[in-house]
Amino acid sequence: MKKTIFLATLLAAASVQADEYDQVRSALEQLVPGIEVDSIAESPIPGYAQVLIGAQLVYVSMDGDYLLDGQIIEVATRRNLSDQAKGAVRQAKLAGLTDQDMITFPATGERKHRLYVFTDIDCGYCRRLHQQMAEYNDMGIEVNYMMFPRAGIGSESYNKAVSVFCADDQQGAMTAAKAGETPPPKQCDNPVEMNYELGKELGVTGTPALVTTDGTLMPGYVPPAQLAERLESISQSAE
Repeated sequence: MKKTIFLATLLAAASVQADEYDQVRSALEQLVPGIEVDSIAESPIPGYAQVLIGAQLVYVSMDGDYLLDGQIIEVATRRNLSDQAKGAVRQAKLAGLTDQDMITFPATGERKHRLYVFTDIDCGYCRRLHQQMAEYNDMGIEVNYMMFPRAGIGSESYNKAVSVFCADDQQGAMTAAKAGETPPPKQCDNPVEMNYELGKELGVTGTPALVTTDGTLMPGYVPPAQLAERLESISQSAE
């Protein structure tokens, strides 16, 4: 519930008339000509605007004189307000995904948590995570794989990711590829490049990268039991 309220507040703030942020935009343009700003909204710091540029969040004074690049922590609650703001943006972007944009390994029985995992076919810790897929699923965790070939578009890992997505049995092809087998080359309309670009927009810099439905980003491999505890904690804090 708290996350939903925060997202609504963020979106409402973004609808403020554009001329209120003219000096903020001007200051950013002076620093980086041609800069592409994703959103400008009210920030937790009075007199400063919260500016999202790709996966980077900065704070610019309303008069355009100062720019702050760092994390805002609310002392009383110890909440990281900067990460919370990024989480709201991630949540909005993830909401536009469809089942055809990912490869899903469903929870066994009741689904307790839904997780997005940005993965690279050849990443060692990604393979370790996949080896324990049954444990994650048995704990009620649905894993939705998003492809993130770290070597970039057109790389060998990218081609393997495309072949896995285009396989008749995507789950079987993913499991074989994670075991070190080279998938038979296949081509089709696929979302691999979109997955990769989305990952960069969300702030993914390495794999595996775990993103929850509320936009929380957890970089790196997390063992099944520990992950279940963290997801439960995140779920409770959102109520």
